Amino acid sequence: MAALPLVLVVDDYADARAMYAAWLQVSGYRVVEASTAADALALACAEPPAAILMDLSLPGVDGIEATRRLKADPRTRHVPVLAITGHVERHVSDAATAAGCDAFIVKPSPAPDVVQAIGRLIDGARRRGATS
Repeated sequence: MAALPLVLVVDDYADARAMYAAWLQVSGYRVVEASTAADALALACAEPPAAILMDLSLPGVDGIEATRRLKADPRTRHVPVLAITGHVERHVSDAATAAGCDAFIVKPSPAPDVVQAIGRLIDGARRRGATS
């Protein structure tokens, strides 16, 4: 039996991480969590996930720069990234897209919507042959 797809949930707000992680696990995903960009980069390189849920408003290195670094790394460039943020300004979504985010969702977003978006990204990556 194939392993469940791994999703990396990156958010500095513990309650948001826990909520999305719980919904993803109930929906059939393995989950690892990170509260900083540095931790996210280390986890993603150690075991590239099938997808990443990336909060854009992280302390220090933000989610946009973290995504830029992930997409520049041959080990993780194929991993789809779903940006999530409370900032609805057009320049934020444009910056996320320019950094390499594959999709964008605004907080607060119901957890089932996030799970569906992650599923679509993983399915799309599989169809392109990018993930196992």
